[in-house]
Amino acid sequence: MEEIDLKELFSIFWNKKFQIISVIVVFIIIGAVYTMGFKTPVYTSSTTLLLASASTDSTEATSNSITTTDVTLNSNLIETYSELVTSKKVLGEVIENLGIDEDESTLENNITVSAVSSSQLIEIAVTHENANYAARIANEIARVFAEQIIPEYYNMSNVYIVDEAEVPDAPSNINHAKDVIIFAFVGLIISVAYVFILNMLDNTVKTAEEIEKLYGIHVLVSIPTIESFTNQKGGKR
Repeated sequence: MEEIDLKELFSIFWNKKFQIISVIVVFIIIGAVYTMGFKTPVYTSSTTLLLASASTDSTEATSNSITTTDVTLNSNLIETYSELVTSKKVLGEVIENLGIDEDESTLENNITVSAVSSSQLIEIAVTHENANYAARIANEIARVFAEQIIPEYYNMSNVYIVDEAEVPDAPSNINHAKDVIIFAFVGLIISVAYVFILNMLDNTVKTAEEIEKLYGIHVLVSIPTIESFTNQKGGKR
């Protein structure tokens, strides 16, 4: 019985293959138009900070080895530092230094701060519609945080810029192939659901096998309907 159901299911989809393909093609076209014409490109640039030896003298920090106490202290400070990066104090200073026309709340929404797993690194990523602004803002945040905020609040210099942000050459939110594939998949799901619903609402009996399955009786004779046929001379009867 299960094998027959699978055959029927395959037959249903096969009979509706042109409708399914048409829906998928329509969604592919919609996806291509959306990703190429309506999706606003934004750029992401990131910089990396290192939490080094907790020393008030930068020369001493780079020359001495990091102790276990330093590692423990820095690990505990990573979460605090990550929150402090997006504070109004830091962002306000960045906005003033760069002279950009944005408020702290808008700028904060475009900043992602994350601690690199199992390390003493903090990554600051800035997303902006302008690629140059994304890099400039990321670098200025790192500079203000490392050179002004930490010495002012913690009276030490244990944060160093490892990698400066670079101007991205491609948008971070646009992937034409990925977007088209997603739209095609959505079209496939919708077309399959459409076929299922259409089949469930169709209560007509089309074959003798359906009669036997529905009513449990055997069909002895079936009379085919012939609209017309062509005789040997090419005429119709």
